[in-house]
Amino acid sequence: MYIVGNWKMHGTGESLAEIAAVAAARWPEHVSVAVCPPFTLLERAARTAADSRLQIGAQDMHVAPHGAHTGEVSAAMLLDAGATIVIIGHSERRADGGETDDSARAKATAALAVGLTAILCVGETGAERDRGDAHAVVAAQLAGSLPEARRGLMVAYEPVWAIGTGRIPTLADVAGMHAAIRAQVGAGVPVLYGGSVSAGNAAGLLSLGHVDGALVGGASLKAASFLAIVEAASGCVADAA
Repeated sequence: MYIVGNWKMHGTGESLAEIAAVAAARWPEHVSVAVCPPFTLLERAARTAADSRLQIGAQDMHVAPHGAHTGEVSAAMLLDAGATIVIIGHSERRADGGETDDSARAKATAALAVGLTAILCVGETGAERDRGDAHAVVAAQLAGSLPEARRGLMVAYEPVWAIGTGRIPTLADVAGMHAAIRAQVGAGVPVLYGGSVSAGNAAGLLSLGHVDGALVGGASLKAASFLAIVEAASGCVADAA
């Protein structure tokens, strides 16, 4: 079971106290926990989490290993800063940064090649779901974004309309989408759910078949709310079959 916090564009040095509080907590061996702060906190977060089971990740990366790419960060730089995970193809990067299926695939391939865990995000918009196209959209995103290598890969299903809104699909809809993703990616690739995950709904979501964890947004910014989700995961066993 994997619980990953995505801080997005939140957090300054004083926020490291939240990282420290999570790192000091304890959770069962079958649960893995990570926080992905902004680039400015990455190395300090890794130092704060040193000698704990908390992993630190990044929210994006450039596909090239180095070069004239002002403002960008490579996979090797993430490793050097202490990251072990990177989020790829988040809908906000697709909307704000022009991320495409092709670029997400290239980034995931580059991340896996250096030993980073890559969390590949897919998900439909509200309009696409209303048209009945959710499964077709996600299947197409996966077909275009999945790297050839799968070792170290995770997939996060994040319906765009649920991110930060407090709304989530029905549990039946989540279970159905995760089953479809599992059929497409095969066994051994953890499939996480993301989109308004909270302490109140985590247990129900994490108990579903083929839901191997959660990608958590706003609730990951404070240790108390994030650890409540970790506690919910502690009572669940991931289904990676």
